[in-house]
Amino acid sequence: MSRDEPGGDATAPAAQLAAPGTRSAGIDAAPPVLLDPSRTGVADFEALARERLDDRAWAYFSGGAGDEHTLAANRAAWRALSIVPRVAVPLAGGDTAVELLGRRWPTPLLLAPVAHQRLAHPDGERATALAAAAQGTGVVLSAQASVPLEDVAELVRGDAGRGPLWMQLLPHPDRGFLRALAQRAAAAGFDALVLTMDAPLHGVRDRERRAGFALPPGLAAVNPADAPPRPQPASRFDYAAAHAASWSDVGCLASASALPLLVKGVLHEADARAAVAAGAAGVVVSNHGGRTLDGTVATARVLPRIVDAVGHRVPVLVDGGLRRGSDVLKALALGARAVLLGRAQVMALATAGAPGVALWLRLLRDELETALVLAGCRTPADASRGLLFDGD
Repeated sequence: MSRDEPGGDATAPAAQLAAPGTRSAGIDAAPPVLLDPSRTGVADFEALARERLDDRAWAYFSGGAGDEHTLAANRAAWRALSIVPRVAVPLAGGDTAVELLGRRWPTPLLLAPVAHQRLAHPDGERATALAAAAQGTGVVLSAQASVPLEDVAELVRGDAGRGPLWMQLLPHPDRGFLRALAQRAAAAGFDALVLTMDAPLHGVRDRERRAGFALPPGLAAVNPADAPPRPQPASRFDYAAAHAASWSDVGCLASASALPLLVKGVLHEADARAAVAAGAAGVVVSNHGGRTLDGTVATARVLPRIVDAVGHRVPVLVDGGLRRGSDVLKALALGARAVLLGRAQVMALATAGAPGVALWLRLLRDELETALVLAGCRTPADASRGLLFDGD
């Protein structure tokens, strides 16, 4: 199977991936061995994943905070933007490649950090990383991944056609532990670090609580397994104060690591400027996929403000509600250098493991190429705000 075919290079030796039909803790029905070629988008994978995930795993992966207004608003904000295509534009030699943190990558697509992926499929993060590398897509490995970060890096770092390989960090009261985890990522071959700053405590996730979600026995976040115990203050305010990162922490981590550091969870221009002033090499506009504070502004709505504030100094990325290649084009037109994709990767993973993720990414990449061509953009860098309709 070639890299250019759906699912190309997404399979792996038997020693690396589980046998077909192996069940994961959150799966009601084993994933199919063969993919139905009629699957064409995220909605198809969602329908199949819903059949395979039990109610608790489904609530964890698909739900949001509170009444899930922000979850819905993220998607609606991208739909509300209209594209104004240009015609008779020279397109020969075009591609989807982007420049990011001093390197050229095949696409502006990265998989967002999603925790506990072995809840969806026994291969977990190994499968999503292999599929992403096969399709020129980057990976931001969750700090709460269910497989060791070194294993993921070893699988994909030598693939010349892969996308960025970044490691998520979550603030921890023991700053020494956080620095040690960053050093592990650098030693393993990761390209950058992503510090998530918008979730010092969990949001009010009603859907998870109704489903009675809890991690099943034998499934845990393995990379922070040796972390010192976290303090457990009785007050939410004190808990957040103990677990949140400060701009001083950002500066210390950025200066102590050999890898560039991006800050994720930025929605306000002042925070974007503070992140860059502290030493961040990039910012990710994100509301945590609507999983923390319900009622938070949709990322598409604030993305232009963040780009105007710091986009001339560092790359700005965005996540939240992106489902089609046309959504990615809209994000690029608003000034994002790249996008992160969250829930959809898990739906494809639950459906068919690595081949499922590879097929979904191939479809998305094809959609992006088609959108670029039909909008009159030879490359992602050609997309600008003039491509979007801003009238009534």
